[in-house]
Amino acid sequence: MAEAVVEERQLLKAMRWYDGFVVALANPGFLIGSLGFSIGVLGGWGAMFLWGVSMFIGVLSNWVYSESAAMFPDKPGGISLYANEGWRRYFTFIGPVATFGYWFAWSSVLALFGIIIGSLIQAEWFPGEDWTFDTGPVDAGLPHVIAIVVIAIVWAVNIFGIRPAVWMAYATGALLMIPLFVFIVLTHLTGDWESSNMEWNVADWKTAVVWLYIMGWSAYGVETCAAFAPEYKDTVRDTTLALRSAAMFSLAVYILLPLGVAGTVGQETIANDGTGIVYLIDGFSTILGGGADLMVVLLIASLFISMNTATADGSRALYGIARDGVTIKELYHLNRFHVPARAMTLDMLINIGLVLFVGNILAILVAGNLGYMSAHFFALTGFLLLRRDRPNWPRPIRLASPWVIVAGLLAAINAFFIIIGASNPSLTGYGGTKETWIGVGVLLLSILMYIIRRAVQDKAPVRLREETPQVPAAAVPPGTPVL
Repeated sequence: MAEAVVEERQLLKAMRWYDGFVVALANPGFLIGSLGFSIGVLGGWGAMFLWGVSMFIGVLSNWVYSESAAMFPDKPGGISLYANEGWRRYFTFIGPVATFGYWFAWSSVLALFGIIIGSLIQAEWFPGEDWTFDTGPVDAGLPHVIAIVVIAIVWAVNIFGIRPAVWMAYATGALLMIPLFVFIVLTHLTGDWESSNMEWNVADWKTAVVWLYIMGWSAYGVETCAAFAPEYKDTVRDTTLALRSAAMFSLAVYILLPLGVAGTVGQETIANDGTGIVYLIDGFSTILGGGADLMVVLLIASLFISMNTATADGSRALYGIARDGVTIKELYHLNRFHVPARAMTLDMLINIGLVLFVGNILAILVAGNLGYMSAHFFALTGFLLLRRDRPNWPRPIRLASPWVIVAGLLAAINAFFIIIGASNPSLTGYGGTKETWIGVGVLLLSILMYIIRRAVQDKAPVRLREETPQVPAAAVPPGTPVL
């Protein structure tokens, strides 16, 4: 006999659209974390062009998601929940696959950026602390210890409610504006930007497509504003403004930052930096004539805001899908501060494991990209299915008919990226077949968790398809059957 579980606490409505915009400043942080590797391979012009294309796709996608977010204002977790709503009528496994793929990509940011922060601190202030300890797969050292501490700090900030997390986003976001201004504006005023540093090294179309597949995990991240839809004071207005303002700001940054960085530092210098980020300190010092310590602090701030957003976003995706009965019910829980603490704690523990027992964290992030890009494909096609299957569902934001065509094109483009990117990951040097199978394993785990929830916890049949309502339950008069 199925047992009903009531979640008494609700997510608090404590955010405005500009809070969501600040939380989405994680996106420039993602760009900073990946920019060096792309310039080193593609050249300045090539990186700028492909980052701009990727971000333009992200902007268009955000416009589409504004309609979906307004349709389901009570659903936390963002685009993976919209994918579940659109697809469960046809194949119920899409919901857990989209959500776990989405969550794993966001979650693994913690381990990646935690280790980068640790490496920056060691290089700048503790260069002699080169001790290590063997965990088996990894020779861990001071950067790994610092990474674990930073992950724990991010967990602690978020565990006490959405407002501390937003305050932290404001503080680190303000610091992030400084390197953005230096590399986007100031370098042109000081004369340190040189066109001779810009190169186009995109080898062929397949390499470009694989890079667009990899770049999606960063550029598409502006959709994070939708994950907090139930927490905005004016759900429809604030969600829409947050999604669209974050997208347009990020589009400018994703074009102008690669241009400024590559033109100031040069491809050769960037390519020779194995860390993929220390070159920014040299560029910062070139423009300002010093200030290496300050730049390290600013870089840490930019990475910290990305980690802060990652744990807030990913935990709400797990909470939301558990709320909808698609993964284990233990994740359907809010603490006394009205945040999904169990999901956040799971994030923290998994990332500590990644830090200690996985050698190439960047490759793991690429493995997570398979699920993340798939989540976007299912969310975009879910938008199309919802338009067809639920024509009478209230749509406070209804996009014009041409946007249906745009959503279909975006879904097809992402499917193409997934097919080419997942089958040719070695073209970027980030990972190979092993990493692809890790990504597949995460998606298979999501199906197992769904079966456990349905068959074991709810003692209900595992259905491949579900009937979906034509209008929200609240809009139906009492006693009226909902089909």
